[in-house]
Amino acid sequence: MFEPVPARVHFPQLEEEILRFWKERRIFERSMEQTKGGPRYVFYEGPPTANGLPGIHHVLARAFKDLFPRYKTMRGYYCLRRGGWDTHGLPVELEVEKELGFTSKADIERYGVAEFNRRCRESVFRYVKEWETLTERIAFWIDLQNAYITLSNEYIESVWWILRQFWDRGLLYQSYKVVPYCPRCGTPLSDHEVALGYREDTEDPSVYVKFPLRDEEGTYFLVWTTTPWTLPGNAALAVHPEATYVMVEQELDGTRERLILAEALLEKALKGEYRVVARMPGRELAGLRYRPLYSFLPLEKEAHYVVPAPFVSLDEGTGIVHIAPAFGAEDMQLGREHDLPILVTVDPRGRFVDEVTPWRGMFVKDADPLIIEDLRRRGLLYFAGTYLHTYPFCWRCGTPLLYYARASWFIETTRFKDRLVALNRTIRWYPPQIGEGRFGNWLENNVDWALSRERYWGIPLPIWECGRCGHRECIGSYAELRQKVEAAGLRWPDPWDPHKPYVDEVRYRCERCGDWMQRVPEVIDVWFDSGAMPVAQWHYPFENQEIFREQFPADFICEGVDQTRGWFYSLHAIATLLFDSVAFKNVISLGLVLDEKGQKMSKSRGNVVDPWEVIHVHGADALRWYFYTVSPPGQERRISVSLVGDVVRTFLLTLWNTYRFFVTYARLDGFDPRTVPAPPVAERPPLDRWVLAELHALIHEVTEALEGYDPTTAGRRIAAFVDDLSNWYVRRSRRRFWKNENDADKAAVYHTLYECLVTLSHLLAPFIPFTAEALYRNLVARVDPEAPESVHLSRWPEPDPARIDERLREEMRLAMRLASLGLAARNAARIRVRQPLAQIAFRVRSPEEEEAVRRLADILLDELNIKRLTFIQELTEVADPELHLRPDRLGPRLGARLPLVREALHGLPASAIIRALRRGETVAVQVDGEIVEVGPEDVEIRYRPKPGWVFVEENDYVAAVWTELTDELRKEGLAREVVRRIQELRKRADFDVADRIVTYYQADPGLAEAIAAHAAYIQAETLSEQLLAMTPPPSVEAIERATIDGMTLLLGVLRVAKG
Repeated sequence: MFEPVPARVHFPQLEEEILRFWKERRIFERSMEQTKGGPRYVFYEGPPTANGLPGIHHVLARAFKDLFPRYKTMRGYYCLRRGGWDTHGLPVELEVEKELGFTSKADIERYGVAEFNRRCRESVFRYVKEWETLTERIAFWIDLQNAYITLSNEYIESVWWILRQFWDRGLLYQSYKVVPYCPRCGTPLSDHEVALGYREDTEDPSVYVKFPLRDEEGTYFLVWTTTPWTLPGNAALAVHPEATYVMVEQELDGTRERLILAEALLEKALKGEYRVVARMPGRELAGLRYRPLYSFLPLEKEAHYVVPAPFVSLDEGTGIVHIAPAFGAEDMQLGREHDLPILVTVDPRGRFVDEVTPWRGMFVKDADPLIIEDLRRRGLLYFAGTYLHTYPFCWRCGTPLLYYARASWFIETTRFKDRLVALNRTIRWYPPQIGEGRFGNWLENNVDWALSRERYWGIPLPIWECGRCGHRECIGSYAELRQKVEAAGLRWPDPWDPHKPYVDEVRYRCERCGDWMQRVPEVIDVWFDSGAMPVAQWHYPFENQEIFREQFPADFICEGVDQTRGWFYSLHAIATLLFDSVAFKNVISLGLVLDEKGQKMSKSRGNVVDPWEVIHVHGADALRWYFYTVSPPGQERRISVSLVGDVVRTFLLTLWNTYRFFVTYARLDGFDPRTVPAPPVAERPPLDRWVLAELHALIHEVTEALEGYDPTTAGRRIAAFVDDLSNWYVRRSRRRFWKNENDADKAAVYHTLYECLVTLSHLLAPFIPFTAEALYRNLVARVDPEAPESVHLSRWPEPDPARIDERLREEMRLAMRLASLGLAARNAARIRVRQPLAQIAFRVRSPEEEEAVRRLADILLDELNIKRLTFIQELTEVADPELHLRPDRLGPRLGARLPLVREALHGLPASAIIRALRRGETVAVQVDGEIVEVGPEDVEIRYRPKPGWVFVEENDYVAAVWTELTDELRKEGLAREVVRRIQELRKRADFDVADRIVTYYQADPGLAEAIAAHAAYIQAETLSEQLLAMTPPPSVEAIERATIDGMTLLLGVLRVAKG
């Protein structure tokens, strides 16, 4: 027997009970054990860093990550689901720096790298318990007991092996390049890290500077820059060789000056009147020399002349670009081509070096206004303003990045650009535009990966260098390094820690000159750590070769859209360069999570939504379902406690109440799905056959959507079915459950609803695992000892094509549409549904639809509480047409004759005019001896209901109700209203649905007459043993005084027998 289902469900409490059941019975572990022999489904967990608390966006990602492994497991696949922890990198260091009150790398050096890294190691596990608790509470089934950890020796050794493969193929190199550099963190960033920190509408200086020609007094090159701090490092000016340049003459402050700039930018760049005195192509300017603005550093090479450069843009500025090779990638390349000096005027902290005497030690951005003022004072400033543009900031500390010449280590990813692009085209992206656009464009513009970081807490770059001869080696394993160390007569450190500072103490002899080999000081980009996880999580190739081959590449990964240029890229790049393979076959890229008003969440705004707040109020299932169904994966989502509450009201409670309805009546009738014979589906009523057709179509559609990684379509389709099941099937079938006879019809309705609910428990298991488990445990596991004890140990349902009766589905959809129209017509007539009506007339689109409606007429009439159903062919059968001329069309043409035309048309048969207009013809009338033609676009046809009728029209369908009530219909309506009042009293008294009662009443004569006339109906509907026309005695358990249609009614109910 099914367990009773409470009327009021508290989903958070229900979920806690299910969690205990899963733990006690090892359901997650057993779900993996029982599929171990099945085909492999590979999922990679993007490793979080546990030095901060998990947020609502982590719940979003984990909900999507959980769904597909659950689904595939139910389909018989073995999914390993290994968790991981990301433990290195700048985010960890910055958190520790904040705790220690540090503001620079010098603070770390004074404190000691060993102790600093020890604190970093501790911090990355600070919130592991909180992560584990939330992970378990939202039912994200992931193996955290055997999680890979990026700081482990085994993981690091595999990363070293990967780098050795790149080294051996000439892909790992050091170069002096301009790199994006964070002066606060003191390290370069990779291109994909830069992409994480762009800020729109960044305000920078917009400065037009005059560079004086060396041999022409009063003549200047006009140059635009947004980085005045780079001017002390200027080495050249660049012009476009094919562009036309002009020399203009202007009088400024009583002084006549000549300015050289691109002709195309004259109007944008110059202020005031000017006169063009000469034109020349840019190539003729090449070689002209100018006097430098600043000369703080000595020059070892020729500088301060004009060079040609095709990259010079004519979209903004002046068409002349100031070149500082130390502070721009294009500048550096141009400097190499022309052998320009690299003037490094800024130190690694982003401050001017001592030689820049006016601003020594000052942060360069802070010096901008002082440099501008200096240029103004010296007469070299043409104009200064501000400029809004997109600028990169450090993705972790928020400092504006500087483009800065540094010696860095790079991976030559550009050599594999074509393969990166080609392999990406084989990956299925959801949404597709992320793969084609954001990620695809990123790959098309690929630059070499800036790998090295001048930091402390990270995987050390495994390159050793000889201090004497400069020979370098990349170490690919600990065994190789140990052999070299011991061959040099040194002891291998025990215990072995490959982190700084310990690894920096490891030396060995140079095989070329015999001097000592010392490790280079850098660590590697933390994104390389996480991108190496397909290999490093298994300590491949040192062990686990078979499991690596089995678990590579992934079938599925999922993270936020911000990972497009983070983890998604690092996975893809490493797999492409290492194995010429994709790292993942399918990827869902999730949109941002916003607050209730659509604003980005931030602590400063105070609008961060705590996931626990939502879970404590509504439960994890509601939050999961909201994330799946509110919008497709790639779109943004708003979130709040109240928004998730809508899911509870519109979906979860609808499902729960349908489930409760079934269990309540199944218990009353002793229905056992194993012992009560199920009537053949073909012999069941149309309503049963229809809902089963919808059910099996649902299985097919949900399966298809999940195979296509589209949980939103799948979830919304389930929600629509649950709505139809509750508000159409169950509502239209209630009397079949209520009746006393346990006949074939009742068996059919029980088996039909039972199959629907059990199937739903399976379909919903990957989405809302707690609620699905609750349904399954009661409906299946409780009554069938042979069944798996958890829905998550059962198999995914398969659709039966024979059950999917498409014609019946279409016919029932038509009936539901007409029912909606009929209810709208009743609403327009302001007649409540409990009041029976005599007749409804429908207009449909074809004879075939008319026949379908006749077959389902009983369902429609019952739904609408109407006695008779008929059909009309024309709306004129229930309404009179009225022709209304459109003044907006005819007024301008007819003017004062418009009323005469209206009068003439009213003298013609309206039906004939309407038929002509519908055929697209014009109607001619004579006015003042002149023929005036009126076309379909000139007339609006409106219909006025005929007396007694009210109609509603929608897309060629019409529902018209006859509103006149007979005395008998009025009495029946009153009786139905009395039934409603008694049912409400039963609920108020907390009676069980099967409890027998006595109903007492006193009513005005008209109402009493209706009650007497329909006493048998009222008693049957309310399970009243007696219906007594007397004052309710004091013993009644609920009492109500009401007014119905102006008549007073006093009701009281008393339970006389338990159901």
